[in-house]
Amino acid sequence: MNTINPYLTFDGNCEAAFAFYKSIFGGEYQTISKFKDMPPMPGMELPDSAKERIMHVSLPISKETILMGSDSNPAMGKVPFGKQISLSVNTESKAEADRIFNALAAGGQITMPIGEMFWGAYFGMLDDKFGISWMVNCDAKS
Repeated sequence: MNTINPYLTFDGNCEAAFAFYKSIFGGEYQTISKFKDMPPMPGMELPDSAKERIMHVSLPISKETILMGSDSNPAMGKVPFGKQISLSVNTESKAEADRIFNALAAGGQITMPIGEMFWGAYFGMLDDKFGISWMVNCDAKS
């Protein structure tokens, strides 16, 4: 079964925002990592001020929903207004991830091609032909 979760993007205040959401919804973070945890990537060097920004956080807020988020990566520019929320589709197989990614990308714009990521997932990002931002993910265990 595929799931869809909201993914929020912040400009340096993700950690404070998620502490706030956690105080409301309760629970524990499934994941929280910072940009300093990322392996070095040529051409994507981060200033020291960005290394403490949140690269990814996930907070279950119900049985069905995980609130996810990150800070923007300054090396990739500012997130344009209206693009702070994406929908994250999580699939059970790479084949299903490819099917959904390619269907959503038709007539849209791929912002990160789907592929193997350093954190162990199969992942890609795109804006569909209606301008909606999507993330498609298949965890390594799938």
